[in-house]
Amino acid sequence: MKSISEGEKKLVDLAKEGSIFKHYKGNLYEIVSIGRHTESYELHVVYKALYEDSKYGPNAIWIRPISMFFEKVFVDGEEILRFERIV
Repeated sequence: MKSISEGEKKLVDLAKEGSIFKHYKGNLYEIVSIGRHTESYELHVVYKALYEDSKYGPNAIWIRPISMFFEKVFVDGEEILRFERIV
């Protein structure tokens, strides 16, 4: 199994279970857990929507690679965090 790098450790420390993050589009999410992909061993964030979605229902569960969860995105020419920790 692949060991965790220092960079990944810092990201895992930021994504503590129960932490609340705001997506750049405005919705809130709660960290459920950190997991690994069964084949690649890549770290993923498991998180829960704190709202009801018309398509996916209340509190939908999502999974995203940890590197993507914490990456920056460009919005209207400005580079911002995809998710910002608020609690």
